[in-house]
Amino acid sequence: MLILAIESSCDETAAAISENGRKILSDVVFSQVDMHAEYGGVVPEIASRKHVEKVSFVALEAVKKAGISPRDINAVAATCAPGLIGALLVGANFGKAAALSLGVPFIPVHHIRGHIAANYVAFPELEPPFCALVASGGHTVIADVRGYTDMEVLGTTRDDAAGEAFDKTARVMGLPYPGGAAMDGAAKKGDPKRFRLPRAVIEDAPFDMSFSGVKTAAVNLIHNFTQKGEEVPVADIAAAINDAVCDSIVPRVVAAAESAGRKTVVAAGGVAANSFLRARLSEECGKKGIKVYYPPLSLCGDNGSMIACQAYYEYLAGNVGNSSQNCYATMPLSENLSKLAL
Repeated sequence: MLILAIESSCDETAAAISENGRKILSDVVFSQVDMHAEYGGVVPEIASRKHVEKVSFVALEAVKKAGISPRDINAVAATCAPGLIGALLVGANFGKAAALSLGVPFIPVHHIRGHIAANYVAFPELEPPFCALVASGGHTVIADVRGYTDMEVLGTTRDDAAGEAFDKTARVMGLPYPGGAAMDGAAKKGDPKRFRLPRAVIEDAPFDMSFSGVKTAAVNLIHNFTQKGEEVPVADIAAAINDAVCDSIVPRVVAAAESAGRKTVVAAGGVAANSFLRARLSEECGKKGIKVYYPPLSLCGDNGSMIACQAYYEYLAGNVGNSSQNCYATMPLSENLSKLAL
């Protein structure tokens, strides 16, 4: 089964062709990073307009690179939630129109499920059940993946995502956008113990997290240095932020996996590329005999391959939408999007 998938939930316009889910025939990504770098973050209106310009191009390029004809496509998929609503609508409407014109099913895909599926692309042997960490600029979720389309959120952030804490503090320190990679590099030269940033504890939800306090404390620390006319110790603050984020995420992932009885953990999303998080999670999971999977860096960010892969399993489960399928800025991970089609 050949599936054309479109991903446009934020600032990447991406398309991919998968054969039976895990075999990726092509993957094309148009990045808007340089465009949004001027503003220090994603501008939704600009992102949506650029998706309009590029979505046809990336889709046709994906078909060309796969060495197939559009008529060979058996289904079209697109990310329909969660994400920037304008950006989502561009990809989904293109996908619905393409499916209608080709006379094939349209498959709506949940963005976070797609991130988890990036590991299926990278590791042919990986199968549910397992515990998943999805951490990015917009999401930080710990989920019990009981099946390819059967998932339950065990813990999530109550406010900011981990990636947002990285990006916004990086911007205040003058590090280049996107801030996650820059923070990772700077932290390798710093002392994580010089500054102690807060670690939130949610009494009634032991697997939930909060990163707004880390972000605010770091920003205040930076402002204290600048107001005194002193040089900001970028490396040490970056190291402290990485330390606080890892302390907030890793113990909860391990505890959640043990609570669910899982011996496998997968990481996904842009923050899963963070070298400190990978090292700490591997160390702590190793102590408990838990196996950890990380997608390659190329599959940590938003891409079409992860959507194409997850779309295959949504199709097998009967989660097929239609031309009235809508998009949603937020959506529970457990929700099957096809049920929301009119």
